[in-house]
Amino acid sequence: MSLPALASAAPPADRIPLAVIGDSDSHGYHDDRAFPPGSPERGGRLRDTTYQWTEAVAALRGQAFDLGEREVTGTWGRAATVLRMVGIDARAPRKVDHRYNFAVSGQGCDDLMGGKSRQVPELIRLMNEDPARWRRGVVVIRMGVNTFGKAGELDRLARDPRDPEVVRAIDTCVAQIRTAVDAIGTVHPATRVVVVGIFDNRHWASYLTRWRQPADQTNISAGLDRFDQALQRLASDRPQVAFFDDRAWFASLWGGRDAQGVPAYRTVAFGPLTVSNSAGDEPFHATLADGHAGTVWNVLWAQSLVDLLNRRFNLGVAPLAEAEMVPLLTRRFSP
Repeated sequence: MSLPALASAAPPADRIPLAVIGDSDSHGYHDDRAFPPGSPERGGRLRDTTYQWTEAVAALRGQAFDLGEREVTGTWGRAATVLRMVGIDARAPRKVDHRYNFAVSGQGCDDLMGGKSRQVPELIRLMNEDPARWRRGVVVIRMGVNTFGKAGELDRLARDPRDPEVVRAIDTCVAQIRTAVDAIGTVHPATRVVVVGIFDNRHWASYLTRWRQPADQTNISAGLDRFDQALQRLASDRPQVAFFDDRAWFASLWGGRDAQGVPAYRTVAFGPLTVSNSAGDEPFHATLADGHAGTVWNVLWAQSLVDLLNRRFNLGVAPLAEAEMVPLLTRRFSP
C-alpha cells in the first residue's frame, strides 16, 4: 500500500534499480512504524536530519538510482506465515521504507532465504514483476553482524579465532549468502550484486574498553577474516558480484586501535565538522546514541558504494562530492 501523500511520478526508465538485503545497518531510519516519532532511536530529537545510507543515496543520487517509492510494505510476521501456509506470497514485516529496501533491524543470515521475512525470495518475487528492468539492477547484501559479530562472539574469537561455535555460524552465514547470490543470479543473471564484509564491532564506541590485550586484537581479526575472505572468493568467482570491505573502509577513515588494543582513532574532517569515533546524535559523532551509524558515516559509506559500483560495473554514476553531502547534515528528511 503506497502512502498517497508520498506518491510521485513513475521513475525514469533509465534509473538503476537498487535493492537492499540486510539488517539495521540498512533499515531506513525514517520508518516511523519501527521507530515511532519521539523515540530516542535513530537520531532521537535530531532524526529529521539523520540519514541512513539508503536514504542518503535516494536524496543525493535519486536521479541515478531507484530504491522504489517510500511506502508501507509487508504484513505482520504471523499473518505472513499463515498466508504462506495457504500458498499466498506475503512480504514481512510491515514497515515504511523504500519499496526495494528489504532490510529489517535485528535480522540475521537465517532471514536471507527463510525466517518470517525471507528477504531474498521476496525480493526475487518483486524483481520478477519487471525482469527486463532488473537487468540493469543492483542488489546490496549486508548481513552477518547479528549472527556472529556481537560481543559474545567477539569474546569467543578473542580467546580462539577458530572457536567452533563462531566458525560454524560464520560458515553457515557464508553458505546462506552464497545461496542468496545464486538464487538471484539464476533468475536474473545480469543483475549486479554487492556483498558487504563484516564490520568489526571492536570499534563500536560502547565497546572501546574491551579486548585490550594484543592477542585479542590478532585473534578477533583472524576470526573475522574467515568471513571476509570467503566473500572475496565468492565475488572473484562471479563477474556480476562485487565485495565491499567494510573493515578496510572504516580503517581508511577513522583508523583503529594500537597494537595493545588501546583506542587510537583519527578524526574525520567533513565540511565544518570534526567527526570522532564516539556516540551521540549530533553529527560530529560517528555513531548515533543508539549505536547505529550517524549521517556522516552513512553518506561517506554511500560515497564509497557508488565508487565501487562505478569501478566494478562501469555504471557511470556521478561520484558523490563533499560539497553536496555536507548540506545533508541540516537538510530535513523529505520522503
